[in-house]
Amino acid sequence: MDMDRLHPQAYNALGEQHRDPLTVDNLDAVRRGMHDAAADEVGPGRPVRRVLDLDADGVAVRLYDDGTGDAAPVLLYAHGGGWVLGDLHTHDGLCRELAVDTGWAVLAVDYRRAPEHPYPAALEDLETVRDWLDASGRAHGLDPERVAVAGDSAGGHLAAVAARRARDAGRPFAVQALICPVIGPAMAYPPLDGYGLHRDEMRFFWDAYAPAGVDRGHPDLDALAADLAGLPPAVIITAELDVLRPEAEEYAARLAAAGVPVVCARYPGLIHNFPRKLALFDAAPFALAQIGVALRRWAPQ
Repeated sequence: MDMDRLHPQAYNALGEQHRDPLTVDNLDAVRRGMHDAAADEVGPGRPVRRVLDLDADGVAVRLYDDGTGDAAPVLLYAHGGGWVLGDLHTHDGLCRELAVDTGWAVLAVDYRRAPEHPYPAALEDLETVRDWLDASGRAHGLDPERVAVAGDSAGGHLAAVAARRARDAGRPFAVQALICPVIGPAMAYPPLDGYGLHRDEMRFFWDAYAPAGVDRGHPDLDALAADLAGLPPAVIITAELDVLRPEAEEYAARLAAAGVPVVCARYPGLIHNFPRKLALFDAAPFALAQIGVALRRWAPQ
């Protein structure tokens, strides 16, 4: 580990991090560990005027709305955790921060997780929620005509793929906001295992989500294999010492080459998915604030 590159807050966070072995047999313990750590890593989150747990045609969602009017624009949010970990609780503080900072309603999706429900279950759940928004959003004070999509880590992958599929279906999202995202299955990761997210963990996650027999070259799994022209504007947040940084930055470069407006911000000295850990990193709220800027700059008002 190169201490000269590591932000002091990242060093402290890594020193406090408890790591359960990531195996199928130990999955309940790993999930519980991430759940239990949220209080210390994320904190209680900011107060939001309206927080509701809803059923979106069979998919559990949590709505955060800090506005005071009807027909709020919606940020559809997919949590991270390698398609395997994470839930509404682990990302509650992050979603609260986004709702307050952006002024948009945030709709967090509790999608089915791998390996119990591999690809394409999580993606299908995200699209079910988008359909539900179209049909029932106005009844909950939401505007189905103004919808953006966001996610962190594996949720960033789901958001990027959902953005492309929505473009192809003729109902594009206004913006795609990706936080330290997974982009594709090449797994050409740099040797940064000492900084949090391990390359072996990513291999486990990919094997859980897209097991043997699945065509990982399909654009629904490899976002770099898709035609990127005409995708919604993108804000992409990366961390210098994250094994996923190179693929996220390559995606940003390819979006720009395809004529898509894109802002990609790399945070020096920081580690994978630091923006979720609002209680540990001073940079976290600043990174999330970039999503609000993107919505105000690029989304219909």
